[in-house]
Amino acid sequence: MSEQLNNQEDIQDVSEVETAEEISTIDRCLTFESAGLILYISTKHVIEIINNHSITTLPLMPSYIKGIINLRGQILPVVDIQQRMGKGPTQSTGNVCIIVLDIDTVSLGIIVDSVRQVMDIDLKNVRPIPLKHQQKLLNGMVNMEDGSVFMSVDCQALAVPQ
Repeated sequence: MSEQLNNQEDIQDVSEVETAEEISTIDRCLTFESAGLILYISTKHVIEIINNHSITTLPLMPSYIKGIINLRGQILPVVDIQQRMGKGPTQSTGNVCIIVLDIDTVSLGIIVDSVRQVMDIDLKNVRPIPLKHQQKLLNGMVNMEDGSVFMSVDCQALAVPQ
């Protein structure tokens, strides 16, 4: 009888470990649109989202760096993610906003067309981008239940200048 009880406890312990592993593959992500793509980034890197902030341009910068902003005394570079992906510059519309990120102690803002929502993405479902369509800043894609495809932004590549 005690052997049977120990087996049931072992089974319960194993199922708890499996549940913990399943939970660890889910990442809370901010989804947004840029260059006609739906992109996402882990909320671990997102500090805030700001609208209508004045960007000061700087001379002799790569074209994808739109300038700097002063955010409560902190000077942050602002990157046009669409242009950084090799597309044209983001067109200014009423929905354009800046997502402020902190990537390994590097703070920066990215200009995006619009912010969608925060959602949980199961990292087990993320697949590599087919080689012929691979972008320098994108490191994975996930097919959603509604048939849409979300692309993962490679934060390390975003924080390092080209």
